[in-house]
Amino acid sequence: MNNNNGYCNGSVLSVRGSVVDVKFAKDLPHIHGILYANDKNIVLEVMAQLSADTVRAIALTPTQGLARGMLVESSEKQLVAPVGKNILSRMFDVFGNPIDGGARPEGVVWRNVHQPPPPLIARSTRSEIFTTGIKIVDVLAPIERGGKAGLFGGAGVGKTVLLTEMIHNMIGHHKGVSIFCGIGERCREGEELYREMAQAGVLNNMVMLFGQMNEPPGSRFRIGHCALTMAEYFRDDEHRDVLLLIDNIFRFIQAGSEVSGLMGQMPSRMGYQPTLGTELSALEERIANTKTGAITSIQAVYVPADDFTDPAAVHTFSHLSASLVLSRQRASEGLYPAVDPLQSSSKMTTASIVGERHFALAHEIRQIFAQYDELKDIIAMLGLEQLSLKDRDIVKRARRLERFFTQPFFTTEQFSSAKGKFVSLAQSLDGCERILNGEFNDYPEQSLYMIGSINEVKQSSEHPQANAGVL
Repeated sequence: MNNNNGYCNGSVLSVRGSVVDVKFAKDLPHIHGILYANDKNIVLEVMAQLSADTVRAIALTPTQGLARGMLVESSEKQLVAPVGKNILSRMFDVFGNPIDGGARPEGVVWRNVHQPPPPLIARSTRSEIFTTGIKIVDVLAPIERGGKAGLFGGAGVGKTVLLTEMIHNMIGHHKGVSIFCGIGERCREGEELYREMAQAGVLNNMVMLFGQMNEPPGSRFRIGHCALTMAEYFRDDEHRDVLLLIDNIFRFIQAGSEVSGLMGQMPSRMGYQPTLGTELSALEERIANTKTGAITSIQAVYVPADDFTDPAAVHTFSHLSASLVLSRQRASEGLYPAVDPLQSSSKMTTASIVGERHFALAHEIRQIFAQYDELKDIIAMLGLEQLSLKDRDIVKRARRLERFFTQPFFTTEQFSSAKGKFVSLAQSLDGCERILNGEFNDYPEQSLYMIGSINEVKQSSEHPQANAGVL
């Protein structure tokens, strides 16, 4: 039967947690169709058509109060997200409702979140580096413009600070838009991030979306699609570059696994959903570089039990073009950003993309760090004096490179009182080359700590001969 609004009505057959079976006398809703129950307080999304008159839907809101026999309205629409210039500086949930305490944005268009990836003919075939202005990232693990980078690290090693700085540099130097998508985030983390972005002055050119940890799996599963719909608007309609930050992509896979289990699908390896690869690809393939703009994505990745053979990690890695690993050891030594130079890598560091000079420098830097890593045990047991002159020279250059790769951030100026520095790729490569050539062996290593370009050393340091005995 049809109601006064032209919607087709059905009734609830069964409720199992977040999964609801609904029977319709006619006009069975399409897959991804939105259903309303309990005076539109409960929103459902059709995931499967079980028979000629029954659909199985997943709840996007809590199902408290839902019971058998209750009336369900089929809206014949799919989930939509707001797009337009007025969504900037705002924070939204999966339905496009503001959760920052402000009014609903006006002058926006509502767009279906289920969009196909851009066709191959529309994609740009050029491999370009997305310059972050962060020395260690640009030199050793450059991010691809229109590519996807994974950010690995535990709590307290500087993930949020690094993401915030990238947002700042994206807005300041690329004139782009940043979109932060929190999947399975704690509400405390969302509130803190919003406050930090406001204090750092980067909120005016960014949008934040949250599918929080306490929300149903359907909501967490769809928030990534909402964020991508907004990102695609800025790329395709506004022709701007977009930085999409996802924290945490594992929670998206986890939400999909919950949905799959509730739907009654047969679990695959290690309990994951059988459609894991398809679901992740449907999200990741929309992140692309086209002729009008690019969506560059940095995704925090949780690796379950540090097992890199876990299906969630394996499928995520297959989409990434760069991996940034944050080290607790480096963070404890005050070497911020705490990116591990040996574990971090990028598919962009090939001579054909970054050039012969950059490729050779990155290779030599990794070699120096690897040799220094091997020498650390000897230094700890026997002391630096027991090393050969050649090994001492390696230690000198490695320690100076370590300190040169530290950098004051714009977003931490209020805490550290050190002025933030954006360092171009040319300046970063020039500094690394001169350190490797031994030009700064006679300068105190502390003079290279928390600087921008290498020229700042000579401007601020005393005459090197006065410090010739300092390692």
